[in-house]
Amino acid sequence: MSSAAPRPTLRVGVIGAGRVGAVLAAALRRAGHEITAVAGESDASRARIADLLPGARTAKPTTVARAADLVLLTVPDDMLGNVVTQLAASGALREGQYVVHTSGRHGLAVLEPARELGAHVLALHPAMTFTGTAVDLDRLSGCVFGLTAEPADHDVAEQLVRDLGGKPMWVPEEMRTLYHAGLAHGANHLVTLVTEAMEILSAAGATDPAGTLRPLLTAALDNALAQGDAALTGPIVRGDAGTVAAHLEDIRDNAPQTLPSYLALARATLGRAVSDGRLLPIRALKIGRLLDAAQFGLPLTVDA
Repeated sequence: MSSAAPRPTLRVGVIGAGRVGAVLAAALRRAGHEITAVAGESDASRARIADLLPGARTAKPTTVARAADLVLLTVPDDMLGNVVTQLAASGALREGQYVVHTSGRHGLAVLEPARELGAHVLALHPAMTFTGTAVDLDRLSGCVFGLTAEPADHDVAEQLVRDLGGKPMWVPEEMRTLYHAGLAHGANHLVTLVTEAMEILSAAGATDPAGTLRPLLTAALDNALAQGDAALTGPIVRGDAGTVAAHLEDIRDNAPQTLPSYLALARATLGRAVSDGRLLPIRALKIGRLLDAAQFGLPLTVDA
């Protein structure tokens, strides 16, 4: 599929109608591809199919695969290898077919049973968090997709990403897991961090923790993406040991469930502030002792 040639319409079969699968299928349908059938058995999956893919036929995975030019596998990472193996063993996959998965962690190796049958195999991972609703369709515009494919299939992979409204980024097979770890650390752990920050604010009496945090976090995220460590502000980078001690004491007393992550991120922040020369080692040492004391339940005493 060359960008210079007319784009063919593909018959797409979707196995896994979770938040990702249903949305990507809807986007491919919007781009002009035919969704021949979808496999999804849970009530939530069927509801997503009805909402995002009205009129789409539901069927067993083997039936879905047999009817498709392109099989889109959007199942959980730990199930992916077994699903591919079963589809291949059942005769549902064939030579010349495209078998595409959306796992961030996996590359092409997990699709080896399909490749052995002569299928074209692609790894196509959207660097996006999904709600599984129509809201996600517009969010795909400009979304980066982590791609891994054989050189002969690069044009097809890039065209699929364009059809989805995204931008391609090529990821070497051996770097798929590291690529995915970076995304998970940035997005998944961010959810934990923000949720815990809201819990701390609620304990402090804030009636709208999300509204309080939103402008601050938006600015912090934009600054961090643009400037990296140079965007860091706050008591640790300033060396304000007294403020850090006060934070630790109140968190320990009022929101203790958030203390472990606060300590871990404070230590990481401390190390980065020292490494880039913005915090003197002697001040870092004082803060480091406070963090150790908080971890082991000791008195929080600021050294003179």
